[in-house]
Amino acid sequence: MPKEKSNKKSNSAKRILHYIFKSHKIQIALVFILIIIASVSSVSSALFTGEIIDYIGKIMKEGAEFSGIITRITIMAIVFGAGIIASFLYNLIMVYISQGVLKDIRDEMFAKMQKLPVKYFDTHTHGDIMSRYTNDTDSLEQMLCQSIPQIISSVLTILFVFAFMLSISIYLTLVIIFFLIFMMLITKTIGGKSRKYFIAQQVSVGKTTGYIEEMINGQKVIKVFNHEQQNKDGFDKLNEELCFNATKANKYANIFMPIMQNLGHLQYVVIAIIGGLLAIFGVNNISLTGLSVITLGNIVSFMGLSRQFTMPISQVSQQVNSIILALAGAERIFEMMDTPAETDEGYVTLINVEKDEEGNLTEVEHRTNIWAWKHPHHDGTTTIHELKGDVRFFDVDFGYDKEKIVLHDVSLYAKPGHKIAFVGATGAGKTTITNLINRFYDIADGKIRYDGININKIKKDDLRKSIGIVLQDTNLFTGTVKENIRYGNLAATDEQVFEAAKLANADDFIQRLPQGYDTMLESDGANLSQGQRQLLSIARAAIANAPVMILDEATSSIDTHTEKLVQDGMDALMHGRTVFVIAHRLSTVQNSNVIMVLDHGRIIEKGSHDDLIKLKGKYYQLYTGKLELD
Repeated sequence: MPKEKSNKKSNSAKRILHYIFKSHKIQIALVFILIIIASVSSVSSALFTGEIIDYIGKIMKEGAEFSGIITRITIMAIVFGAGIIASFLYNLIMVYISQGVLKDIRDEMFAKMQKLPVKYFDTHTHGDIMSRYTNDTDSLEQMLCQSIPQIISSVLTILFVFAFMLSISIYLTLVIIFFLIFMMLITKTIGGKSRKYFIAQQVSVGKTTGYIEEMINGQKVIKVFNHEQQNKDGFDKLNEELCFNATKANKYANIFMPIMQNLGHLQYVVIAIIGGLLAIFGVNNISLTGLSVITLGNIVSFMGLSRQFTMPISQVSQQVNSIILALAGAERIFEMMDTPAETDEGYVTLINVEKDEEGNLTEVEHRTNIWAWKHPHHDGTTTIHELKGDVRFFDVDFGYDKEKIVLHDVSLYAKPGHKIAFVGATGAGKTTITNLINRFYDIADGKIRYDGININKIKKDDLRKSIGIVLQDTNLFTGTVKENIRYGNLAATDEQVFEAAKLANADDFIQRLPQGYDTMLESDGANLSQGQRQLLSIARAAIANAPVMILDEATSSIDTHTEKLVQDGMDALMHGRTVFVIAHRLSTVQNSNVIMVLDHGRIIEKGSHDDLIKLKGKYYQLYTGKLELD
């Protein structure tokens, strides 16, 4: 195993222990005590059996009191009862500990996911991320709830058994040691092979889950293009890989126990033969208690102890595979949690203000729908100036990959209240520009200023709070229509929700739904048409009431009738705001103040609709149909 991989597993194990001991120190101490009681109880069965056999022999030979057997059986019952109760309790406590640890881990995972940059979700499939929440945490749960207690119990049992065996016969203990060395060699050989494939299996599960998630989301496209067979072939390839890794992992894991059990049976027979010979020939037995003649009870006790010695070794070896699998899952979980969060060095914040008759601004806590930038300066002073929505790009270069620049020398301006439209083929850079305004990505070179402030100085949360966005692909959440609209402003009243819906021309169709605004939406609003979903998305942006709007091809999936409703709603929404529009339908951008034509990441034309028509360049060709958008 490479050193780096080994270090990762060691680090993962330490972090899991940190979660365990962080909030469960007392419970862990109690579990350890209970495991000791259960282990001693389990081991003592063989000793009690041997002692009872020897006492029966004593009754037959010397006429000892029969009540002695009753006493011994009573003590044995008490010890066994204590062991049963201890086993029940420590397993019950471990359930609470493991679920508590997993809850803490899932909470941290989800909290961290909210802070990850958009790039992380662009480079990891949703199914793979989901697999970390499900398959990886399930394997972790099994380790915490079953494997760790089993290993602790088994190790303690081995130690107690070994001590008791030495107290009976050192000769017979040497036989056990010989078999132990042989078992350890087998464990190392078979265990090493299974570990490699268990790790590969976990990775394959993540890939397969990601593929399935993509196929479920794309079922309509798959059926329209008759792509079922190709997708099945792709799945078969991933499933074959998963099957291969899982088969190999479980093959080695499953042959391990039969081998160990048969070695245990062989060991049992050898102990019986050697012990019998020692007893027959009256060989002086050496033990920790001194020299003595070995008895039938000693042999029976030792044979029972030998079984109890072999079984925990097999259990430990088997649980090691579960731990390896869990640590592989933990690595993926902690990899996500260790991914650098979205950095934010901004210090300019967005505040609510009230304006007096003279135009002076005063910061207030409640929402006034008058926004201002609060800008602290190096000299200790702070200035407040009203948010206008003036956005300017100065010679901006950008690439999702540093080696491949997709925007070149982009300069543009958007004055307060202006509507700026981006036109161009797919991949020209239209959406990329809007992503930079939101700071989903940071530019490689140049400057972006928002109301004269370098955009890097504005806190990202405050920056995004000032920008409303309506995407081509709408995302609705499980909940009522009202809750989905209110997502844009959680503090909004019902009246504000209704007003936003009316502004977006969504109120009419909402009123016709079975429960109106209280109609439940599930599966991303599958019970609504694409146009209705888009109207709800616009209503959500309306209730946010942000001074800057981004409309990313918001009408591209809507029929002509609904487009008129949406366009009217957007016109009302855009009034008095700075708006960036991305559209394939040129009819929706003719009234823009400035239309910018992009080609391969460069602005090749800019101006009003009339100006660009007179220019008779690419926009003119697109508008007259001589050239089509890709």
